[in-house]
Amino acid sequence: MVTTSVRLPKEIVEEIEKLSKEEGIDKGTLIRRLIAESLREYKIKKALELYREGRVSLWKAAEIAGITYREALEELKKRNIPFKYDLEDLEVDISWAMK
Repeated sequence: MVTTSVRLPKEIVEEIEKLSKEEGIDKGTLIRRLIAESLREYKIKKALELYREGRVSLWKAAEIAGITYREALEELKKRNIPFKYDLEDLEVDISWAMK
């Protein structure tokens, strides 16, 4: 692991301390958990944004987000993003199925 430092507003530090006591875990563990969850959410959001704009296929968006295709489908549903299925998607699916 690598150590890094960051300046945080007093209110956030107090909230972290409160949550770490409630969860029964140390502050470092809680901060790592929160950062990991936020990074995952950020990657999914950015990847689905590219998908919505038509810049990448759903397969590529899933890859960018670090999730499975099925998880990407669930994220579309959860975020009310319409599923687009065009000729390129069909070709990718057929290519994958033929392997």
